[in-house]
Amino acid sequence: MEPYIVKLAELGMNDVEIVGGKNASLGEMISNLSDLGVTVPGGFATTSEAYRDFLATDGLDQRISSVLDALDVDDIDALTAAGRDIRQWILDTPLPERLSREIESAWEEMSGGKDIAVAVRSSATAEDLPDASFAGQQETFLNVRGIDNLVDALHQVFASLYNDRAIAYREHQGFDHKHVALSAGVQTMVRSDMGASGVVFTLDTETGFRNAVFITASYGLGETVVQGAVNPDEFYVYKPALENGHHPILRKNIGSKAIKMVYSDDPTPGKTVCTVDVDEADSHRFCISDDDVIELARMAVTIEKHYDRPMDIEWGKDGTDGKLYMLQARPETVQSRSGRTIERFTLKSRSDIISRGRSIGHKIGVGTAKVINDVSEMSRIQPGDVLVSDMTDPDWEPVMKRAAAIVTNRGGRTCHAAIIARELGIPAVVGCGDATEKIPDSEPVTVSCAEGDEGYVYEGKLDYDEKLIELDSLPDIPVKLMMNVGNPDRAFDFANIPNCGVGLARLEFIINRMIGVHPQALLEYDALDNDTKAAIDEQMAGYSDPVQFFIDKLAEGVGSIAAAFDPEPVIVRMSDFKSNEYANLIGGEQYEPDEENPMIGFRGAGRYVAEKFRPCFELECTAIRKVRNDMGLRNVQVMIPFVRTVAQARAVIDLMAENGLERGKDDLKIIMMSELPTNALLADQYLELFDGMSIGSNDMTQLTLGLDRDSALVADDFDERDDAVKALLAMTITACKKHGKYVGICGQGPSDHPDLAQWLLDQGIESMSLNPDSVVETWLSLAGESV
Repeated sequence: MEPYIVKLAELGMNDVEIVGGKNASLGEMISNLSDLGVTVPGGFATTSEAYRDFLATDGLDQRISSVLDALDVDDIDALTAAGRDIRQWILDTPLPERLSREIESAWEEMSGGKDIAVAVRSSATAEDLPDASFAGQQETFLNVRGIDNLVDALHQVFASLYNDRAIAYREHQGFDHKHVALSAGVQTMVRSDMGASGVVFTLDTETGFRNAVFITASYGLGETVVQGAVNPDEFYVYKPALENGHHPILRKNIGSKAIKMVYSDDPTPGKTVCTVDVDEADSHRFCISDDDVIELARMAVTIEKHYDRPMDIEWGKDGTDGKLYMLQARPETVQSRSGRTIERFTLKSRSDIISRGRSIGHKIGVGTAKVINDVSEMSRIQPGDVLVSDMTDPDWEPVMKRAAAIVTNRGGRTCHAAIIARELGIPAVVGCGDATEKIPDSEPVTVSCAEGDEGYVYEGKLDYDEKLIELDSLPDIPVKLMMNVGNPDRAFDFANIPNCGVGLARLEFIINRMIGVHPQALLEYDALDNDTKAAIDEQMAGYSDPVQFFIDKLAEGVGSIAAAFDPEPVIVRMSDFKSNEYANLIGGEQYEPDEENPMIGFRGAGRYVAEKFRPCFELECTAIRKVRNDMGLRNVQVMIPFVRTVAQARAVIDLMAENGLERGKDDLKIIMMSELPTNALLADQYLELFDGMSIGSNDMTQLTLGLDRDSALVADDFDERDDAVKALLAMTITACKKHGKYVGICGQGPSDHPDLAQWLLDQGIESMSLNPDSVVETWLSLAGESV
């Protein structure tokens, strides 16, 4: 006879037909990866043979087939009735006597007579395959104690193969119900109710970037993260740094983590856990340490290497022994199937923002908002509507495929709504907090995930452009095209566009987006008034030291961009805020002068060496040093803006060397912006101090023609193609070529004016750095092809 029960440790991936993908994977990891440091709780599984024999009782399987053969799963009422009837038939049918005996025997061996808690999870034979996630299709029962409750939970897991959502999902994915069987896995509980838990993906879920591990984490049992009931902490880990011994954490985002799931006192299956509020102080801290993050990433990469494909993994940290455990591992099903094309969505206009949250995908969806409060209202969703809810769960799946977009109050990037939205290829904005309150029911809205890490819900129906780029069809061109990237959230995405690196990464963009506080205020935090301190405390949640917060967040931003484009060069321009822009940061007004014309005032190199600002610049140097030395991202080069004199240039170079950024050491290149006439006129002298020049055509044009580029009165006279401007650009290019040093341009001039681009090519420009949305068009234009 075929066995009805098998220990997890005796299973492997060849046993998918016997115990389903989930249980086979658990056995595979226990058998093959334990010695490599991957810890998986043990247990046992019922077999598909046991399930089929159970369904054969009194012709139950034939009754089920007759109902499903006649079912239209898009008829929600009919689906609900069919699922309810089938599940009740299963629950009314006793488990075979032989199966009950074997379950009891396995339980006695596993528990050793002790009062242990287990998790009972489904594992369908069609589940966790490389092209379908089957996320949350069947039931899971946690904190199950005692043989009677175990048998009850197993029986309910068997019935859950015919949940409404599971029936509909199999139909939509093309799986024959008769060919799918269920195995129930019984696994020792990890006390993450007293610790933390979450999900790990071994690639970036939004872009498919393969060199990152993406981790979500929250307090308590992992169901809250998977269900999308909490906004979890997020971590990005860089695989090459993980493997070569450098500091691998690229970025950390703190989540609100308002609730957690813990054990309850009710032993009834389905009631053995409950949710409680998280202490406010705990919610403002990261729920796991950097060491935990790194260890989780190591285990995840080990699993990925073993399976030789990107993986989606659930994990838990036991609050009693402090150890990390892998609870499930399945193939990632969306990004790993992406091809060599890029879809680009761009809004043509904007309206008022109603709500905002974490963006899922990069698309734009337009439709009528339907605010859905519970599963009974699902039928209100019509094709093309925007589904708005507190959170989604797998029961909603039959109608989610109708939606043009999904918006939720709660959830992170690894929750159910996010996973299903990716599979369906529709945009979703999750974790908004206020979507169901702010978004008016039955009114038109536009959901945009095309603007970075943050997604937006706009009033009304907005027009947008959609473009498909074939990456393998771009011709050769005689110049390097680089990109201007200031938003670390988009770096992994932009790196998919053909490029030769980043010609301009603006540090002030990172400071504004990820820090938001004037560096002087962080240096003098103890002397600030209480209101300013409170505002800063809110910004630096999860970080205990104000100065270290600035250094770490700046390093995270630069490191994310550098990792995305490694090994191509990433030229990071040190901060070039004007005084009025610095004043807009938290605490900034008390440190900044009130200048008549900040555009030619206290900025750039002159600011760096000024006694007043020097300590702030030294923080920037420390962050760059961390990226290059601690994180090992030596592709980072540094660029100095707005250098007025050769003496000023020499002072900056000396100051950087004093702060561990010595030109030439560890292959560090220091570039300068050529954006003032003095830079071109004295280029030979400047190039004795720098490794090249990057032309800033906007400031060069402004200062050559003596006009304020922000003034509408003289805007018509602004033209980078003016002969005087071109003469200075030519001097810059000629000098750099004479000295054998880098010369590029970072501005939109070449993409706005094809004739200027051709002129720059004729002069011998080495690179052009453009905004990402114009790279492909400019590439084709330079190749003489139409877009």
